[in-house]
Amino acid sequence: MHEFIEIVGPAHTLQLFGIRLVGVSGDNLKKLFFTIVFAFLVWLIRQALYHLVERIPTERRTRVRFWSRQGAQVVSTVLLIIGLISIWFDAPASVGSAAAFITAGLAVASQRLITAIGGYFVVLRGKTFNVGDRIVMGGVRGDVIALGFMQTTIMEMGEPPSEHSAPSMWVAGRQYTGRIVTITNDKIFDEPVYNYTREFPYIWEEMRLPITYESDRQRAEQIILQAARHYTLPLTQLGEASLKELERRYAVRHEEMEPRVFYRITDNWLEMSVRFLTEEHGIRQIKDLISREILDNFDQAKIGIASGTYNVVGMPELRVRIAGDNAQAMRT
Repeated sequence: MHEFIEIVGPAHTLQLFGIRLVGVSGDNLKKLFFTIVFAFLVWLIRQALYHLVERIPTERRTRVRFWSRQGAQVVSTVLLIIGLISIWFDAPASVGSAAAFITAGLAVASQRLITAIGGYFVVLRGKTFNVGDRIVMGGVRGDVIALGFMQTTIMEMGEPPSEHSAPSMWVAGRQYTGRIVTITNDKIFDEPVYNYTREFPYIWEEMRLPITYESDRQRAEQIILQAARHYTLPLTQLGEASLKELERRYAVRHEEMEPRVFYRITDNWLEMSVRFLTEEHGIRQIKDLISREILDNFDQAKIGIASGTYNVVGMPELRVRIAGDNAQAMRT
């Protein structure tokens, strides 16, 4: 066995069956062993930090867990890089040369990879979004469920028919489709990122109802406002504090919180648009409850919903001439 595997020369090169293996030496094997042990220790430290984060009792556990996990991930990666450099490079000059070659190679071959990693740090530094935020990124709308060095993972949501785009949607509302979408972080440099929940966790929604001109529009407006206030009044009180904080941080105008009805005159009906504040999550359920209450009260108040149908109320007089008959035209 000793004849087949030997350590020879001043560099302690490994010799296999009398053939020296270039780059494989006793020193390199020791470095490889230390690398594996060091990487395992770094992994244990990161898992311990993750475990500590899970035990934090706080109301904002999702955000705390997100930032703690990202911090642990960055710290462990930096430790791993420093440890690998310390183990494999003995002289500072060799470190600089290797770094220059690696940087040049990555700049040429992996531009998108570097941009994606840069996007990750922009997300952390610029506070673009957190895990749990509802965003639109890369043409995909949904909730962020994970953030990595190169990719962001989103639980996809459906879209109203007027907003459908590729790929096709079968859910005609802002509810989960069940698809998990991964998007590279470099998209934040190419397209805007829409955040629905970060600074102001509410949005203004609208519902349009066509009312016949013969209906009691004052009563119709009362019914619509009553239904909107029934399901959104607590939110207006919560939204006031959030809006003041938003005004303090950014140059935004104060927006009215209370539900309000707007009129629009058309050729066929009076369009009433009710604008109200609601949370981004659960919009479809809120609009469903408001719609049911409005329809029930409209039925009781004898208020009609206008539509584009037509009624034929009469027929014009017709004359029929029978071929080959000189008789006078018959009326029918």
